[in-house]
Amino acid sequence: MTGKDKQEKMNNTSMRRSRRKQQASLLTNIVFCLITLVVLTGCIFLLLQNYSLKSETRETMGRVQELEELSQKYIYSQADMDAYLSEASTLARQEEKEALLGELKQKMTAGESTVSVLRGLFPEDVVVYADNGYSFFPVSETLKKHSYAYEKFQIQNNGEIVYIDDVQQIFSAKGIDVSRHQGTIDWKRVAGDQIAYAFIRAGFRGSTEGKIMEDEYFEDNIEGALDHDIDVGVYFYTQAITEEEAIEEAEFVLDLLEPYDVTYPVVFDLEEVTGDAARTDNMTREEHTKAAIAFCETIKKAGYTPMIYGNLKTFMIMLDMEQIEEYDKWFAYYDAPVYFPYEFAIWQYTSKGSVDGVGSDVDLNVCMKDYTR
Repeated sequence: MTGKDKQEKMNNTSMRRSRRKQQASLLTNIVFCLITLVVLTGCIFLLLQNYSLKSETRETMGRVQELEELSQKYIYSQADMDAYLSEASTLARQEEKEALLGELKQKMTAGESTVSVLRGLFPEDVVVYADNGYSFFPVSETLKKHSYAYEKFQIQNNGEIVYIDDVQQIFSAKGIDVSRHQGTIDWKRVAGDQIAYAFIRAGFRGSTEGKIMEDEYFEDNIEGALDHDIDVGVYFYTQAITEEEAIEEAEFVLDLLEPYDVTYPVVFDLEEVTGDAARTDNMTREEHTKAAIAFCETIKKAGYTPMIYGNLKTFMIMLDMEQIEEYDKWFAYYDAPVYFPYEFAIWQYTSKGSVDGVGSDVDLNVCMKDYTR
């Protein structure tokens, strides 16, 4: 290679190096410009954001100031608040009163009785109409409640009431109670009318002179029922005014029962006497309760099942439910659904029943407890 060629080669190399330096410098400048642009953009964004925050802050402070000015204009005193609350309460009571009166009017127009309406309005009480007045007894939290579902008491086409189980099978037994008032009874025909049990009146105590009397049809009725495989229980219509008289009544019944197989309860029948003055008219609740317990305990000691029969007045006014809770109850109530929150085993639902073999009206009962086991 000549000297000239070497010099030319060196010049070319130097030019390439110079161009690379220029390109590198240009690239560096471009990168720096991009970074500068990004930084400027961020600054602009922050400035705008700061401006927006300041604007919102001014707006918010303006609103706060407006609220403060309003609160200074409308200062509510305690008297103002009390007046407003009183007015609101008055309006609420007025609306409630109008709604209640409307409901009462609707129920009464539909033919519901006063006592029925009151029972609907006071579901936490047992409402009893007796002695020309209404009594309200709060439902006790300590007394045992019955577990019957009211919709399972079903009225049949013939007017009889049965209690059904979860698979629509009859879970109750049909029965009657009789005394001399039914006269002579054809018990064969009664048995054919699906009567499972009968309560026979053993006797009664006179309401004025207090003499104990045997029911004149007792023997015919109890023997007629047993001869046709109808289970029997017995009841005594009490007018005992002392524990001693109640025990006397129980012992009288036990003597009559001795020859017979009695599987259903022996019942203390406590009812108010209407009309003529009765020897029990002035008895207190405590006296009635002691007499009932004395009768039931005497029956229990003899190996029979004691029971108390009565209606709402009997159980809620005449007796202390707390003291008689352990005894089975036979409840008389001639309407549906049955109205009684506490435990009972038998419901007497009508006194106008009709049974083949009985020539007059007869009490019909539905029993949810098996006394034959």
